[in-house]
Amino acid sequence: MYNKTIAELSAGLKAGEFSSVELTQTYLDRIKTLNEQLNCFITVTPEIALEQAKEADAQRASGHAGLLNGIPLSQKDIFCTKGVKTSCGSKMLEPFISPYDATTITKFNDSGAVMLGKTNMDEFAMGSSNETSWYGPVKNPWNLDAVPGGSSGGSAAAVAARLTPAATGTDTGGSIRQPASFCGITGLKPTYGRVSRYGMIAFASSLDQAGPMTRTAEDAALMLNVMAGFDQRDSTSIDRAVPDYSTDLNDSLDGLKIGLPKEFFAEGLDDEVAKVIESAVKEYEKMGAVIKEISLPTSHLAVPTYYIIAPSECSSNLSRMDGVRYGYRCDDPKDLNDLYIRSRGEGFGTEVKRRILVGTYALSEGFYDAYYVKAQKTRRLISNDFNRAFEQVDVIMGPAAPSTAFNIGELTDDPITMYLSDIYTIAVNLAGLPGMSIPAGFANNMPVGLQLIGKHFAESKLLNAAHQFQKQTDWHLKTPDLFK
Repeated sequence: MYNKTIAELSAGLKAGEFSSVELTQTYLDRIKTLNEQLNCFITVTPEIALEQAKEADAQRASGHAGLLNGIPLSQKDIFCTKGVKTSCGSKMLEPFISPYDATTITKFNDSGAVMLGKTNMDEFAMGSSNETSWYGPVKNPWNLDAVPGGSSGGSAAAVAARLTPAATGTDTGGSIRQPASFCGITGLKPTYGRVSRYGMIAFASSLDQAGPMTRTAEDAALMLNVMAGFDQRDSTSIDRAVPDYSTDLNDSLDGLKIGLPKEFFAEGLDDEVAKVIESAVKEYEKMGAVIKEISLPTSHLAVPTYYIIAPSECSSNLSRMDGVRYGYRCDDPKDLNDLYIRSRGEGFGTEVKRRILVGTYALSEGFYDAYYVKAQKTRRLISNDFNRAFEQVDVIMGPAAPSTAFNIGELTDDPITMYLSDIYTIAVNLAGLPGMSIPAGFANNMPVGLQLIGKHFAESKLLNAAHQFQKQTDWHLKTPDLFK
């Protein structure tokens, strides 16, 4: 059963081929046996999962099944989950038991989905390799010496290794798409504001967005049908009707105008990765798409812009982690100042401290205009580039990452090179656009992801383009040898 997609599992449950309890137990057994090799779960919740599965079976029997009734899923450990540890991969929140559910959790509960557990992640979603987690690095199922990408590396690895049919992720600068590329799965970052951020522990509030991580585009559509929607508790949530994202999956791609940014195929892109992407684009041509070279002239400014804005917002958001109200608290503080200094010094990891320092500096008197304000102006230029490009094309395509997954420990002492692994994804977050990564082949015996970028609220078009590609190829069906 673990090799089936969400769509296939839903059909099996509906036909009575197996129950949700049987399905859930299959995945729980698989997690118990295989998770130690990957470290992709922080918390496994068998009691909750089996109780939810029993309830889902009862609902189905009574004819009141929800959209994802009885389907086991995993949640990134950034979503507050009532009665369950929500650590955000940090020692700072290691003892935190959430008293409420994030909107995303509530929506999945209401849909009848089953929660298997909470997945590992880079600490407070800060990282591109899932090596900054206080619970240790996650390993890539395709090569246990390699990273799975980050920050949603635990979710990506769990889906790739078939420990869960699907999982949630969050994407601030590529944290769904880059690990999806590294692990050979489908990952979708929706338009900013499309999915509620309420109860999702904030890193950079103007950039963070939750999305699905699945095997197929069809499954991503099913997940997004549940996740998307307005939430009055989230001031950044968009009050806009949610379509059925599965409706347009089978539309023809004949005449679809695809833009290839010349900046995405320049120096820095691995030659073997480039060949995979070029081959995928040719597949789209066979399906009737029209390919056009375009330019995103300010895209080279995306990384420095992001690493001013994101750390600035992180500095503000994490100021609430003070050792007073919740989370980690140092032992025997001498006074209030000592409590703050030691609780934060002991509770936060190196990468989080680095970004807090950068952000605090950029927001400080005398530097705010020189750095933060200038970065926001540059952000507008980057967004304008995309707007001009979408006057010519329907979808923009290119690599999701400049290379395949690198080895664990390879870049831990080189944060600048690590940051550049998100060079093709960051601009999408700065512009608030939807983007996704789908499996497109292999280079250096590791998965390569093709990135698709759309206009605001064009998730249906991206899912359609991805689904049609997956009907013609089988890269998304590949399973790592160790986890077959």
